[in-house]
Amino acid sequence: MFENYRVFETVFCGRPLKIETGKMCCLSNGNCLVHYGETSVLVNTVMSARPRDGIDFFPLSVDFEEKLYSVGRIPGSFLKREGRPSEQAILSSRCVDRPIRPLFPKDMRNDVAVTMTVMSVDEDCSPLIAGMIGTSVALSISDIPWNGPIGGVVLGMIDGEVVFNPTLAEREKTEMTVTLAGTKEKIVMIEAQGNEIDDEAMLDAIAKGHEVIKEIIAFVQSVKDEIGKEKIVFESKEVPEELFNAVYDFTVDRVKMALDTDDKNVRDANMKPIVDDMYEKFTDEENGVTKVLLDEVIYKVQKKVVRRWLLDEGKRVDGRGMDEIRPLAAEVAVLPRVHGSGMFTRGQTQVLTVATLGPLRDAQKIDGIDEIDQKRYMHQYNFPSYSVGETRPSRGPGRREIGHGALAEKALIAVLPTEEEFPYAIRLVSEVLSSNGSTSQASICGSSLALMDAGVPIKTPVAGISCGLITEGDRWMTMVDIQGLEDFYGDMDFKVGGTHKGITAIQVDIKNDGLTLEIIREAFEKTRKARLHILDDIMAPAIAEPRAEVSQYAPKQMSTQIEVDKIREVIGSGGKVIQKICAECQVQIDITEEGMVYILGVDINNVRRALDVVNTIAKDPEIGSIYKGKVTRIMDFGAFVEIAPGKEGLVHISKLAPERVAKVTDVVNEGDEVVVKVVEIDDRGRLNLSRKDALADMERARKQREGENA
Repeated sequence: MFENYRVFETVFCGRPLKIETGKMCCLSNGNCLVHYGETSVLVNTVMSARPRDGIDFFPLSVDFEEKLYSVGRIPGSFLKREGRPSEQAILSSRCVDRPIRPLFPKDMRNDVAVTMTVMSVDEDCSPLIAGMIGTSVALSISDIPWNGPIGGVVLGMIDGEVVFNPTLAEREKTEMTVTLAGTKEKIVMIEAQGNEIDDEAMLDAIAKGHEVIKEIIAFVQSVKDEIGKEKIVFESKEVPEELFNAVYDFTVDRVKMALDTDDKNVRDANMKPIVDDMYEKFTDEENGVTKVLLDEVIYKVQKKVVRRWLLDEGKRVDGRGMDEIRPLAAEVAVLPRVHGSGMFTRGQTQVLTVATLGPLRDAQKIDGIDEIDQKRYMHQYNFPSYSVGETRPSRGPGRREIGHGALAEKALIAVLPTEEEFPYAIRLVSEVLSSNGSTSQASICGSSLALMDAGVPIKTPVAGISCGLITEGDRWMTMVDIQGLEDFYGDMDFKVGGTHKGITAIQVDIKNDGLTLEIIREAFEKTRKARLHILDDIMAPAIAEPRAEVSQYAPKQMSTQIEVDKIREVIGSGGKVIQKICAECQVQIDITEEGMVYILGVDINNVRRALDVVNTIAKDPEIGSIYKGKVTRIMDFGAFVEIAPGKEGLVHISKLAPERVAKVTDVVNEGDEVVVKVVEIDDRGRLNLSRKDALADMERARKQREGENA
């Protein structure tokens, strides 16, 4: 029945890799089922029969679909089915989109869709890498025009040694996680998170990773050579050379004058009459010269001008040198009542990040196929249309926003305190106020500022900077801190976040056929120098280290460890005890299965009071200990005082005050709060308390303090 069924097998990083084709999905242009270990990913590629009219871009969509049956789980939603893609799925889609997109013909306008469906997950074998290899195979054997194949690998580092496609156990020990993609000749994508990795160590790992990638590319190429289809001839949408030359001659002098400014508003205003004049002179709908086509022509005119300036004259549109950064500014405590805020400005790019602290119960719960089911640190990035002077309505974060937020999140993970050191959930939100390039890197800087302003004890600040690239044949040049035009018309956006010590995050977007190690080495060097300048000369003067305490508006938190068998007593029947503590002390209490108790409230005195109550319940009272309690009952012979829920003792009338007491109600009444000292615990565990002894001990302590301060 399956006449075209074929199986191709190899070993990849010590684990079996098997590609099946010709058995499933017979109607897509190219497909395969990838088995990597026991991870299985089905990949399909489809191209529309005709180009899409009226567009000036290549319509590629890449989807990474996580099926929870792949990890033996039922979705937690009300509908019990997968909903919108998780953030991790979107990030995985981007990791495949970025390396394959530059290898399609730039003038192709046919829709192409790549769908990776994760059907089974082996925790030791990455579904992302399986999907990336499967995409390379599916596109290579299809009739879709594509200049592949590519390969991918995940790099780890344990004890200074590079590990390829680390297992789950190795991922728990690794100092970095780098997703690397490349062609046979060059690197086409880097996505990295690291624990302050040295530039040379990172470069060495990338070089070694590329050698591994070449091995898998050879395998994919062998599959293509054996069963690959002939590539179709698509309808080219390249701008006619005659039209381009005519528009170029008509506009080039004015375009040069319009672009020669560091102000995006001025540049846009300068270009508008040029575009209007171009429309008037060249629009010819009957002969196919539409405004959409002319928009692409003027884009190419501007691109040629900017690239020629850079390559031939070493000139940047805003007059800076190749290693010169735009004017910078850093500021903290921008907003009065939030827990922490930091604003970072780079030229006309400006990002405000706000930090919010909360109880650990506010950690984000993740319903995906990854082994991580929650995270206490969240970073979100918003890119409103007003930041680029547009009127587009807000529709929530897109894939780009999610990707940029994840990059900033990765950049800061290495410097965050542990949960034990700082038992808070942390949420950062970066609001892009103005954008003219490198907003993701500004959000890294603004986030460091906001964390320190919030009193989060980070190990050291992190800064971010980008490096651009222009290539032409064998010629190439890089420039640091690219602005919008240099990103639009250039070939690379090489984003690096890091500390004084080393790299914490990398994200590389390219528009050409890839990067050599020499280009990567220069990008590392330029971003390192710029990063140190930002950290020392811009961020440090604004705030050099985290504030000693969290904001007065942030919740205060204390913790204690109790015996596991005491958890039930602290919670109480039906939660009555813990609810009572929370209500009376105006706090929130979280208890882990291991007996770790976290108490959080706005007033630190209430937090301390609740902590005392918990400790009193969980730890048996000792003779000589002093507690604050509440009078629950009045008797003729004394008063009963509750020092904690479920723990009550008697203060005999003779122990109520230093002087003789004739009547109990002369000293205390029901509901009064009093300090008492445990003077006896009888053989039945009953407490005998003394207010008189507690007051005497407190007075002696007061006099001792006064004597020490005299």
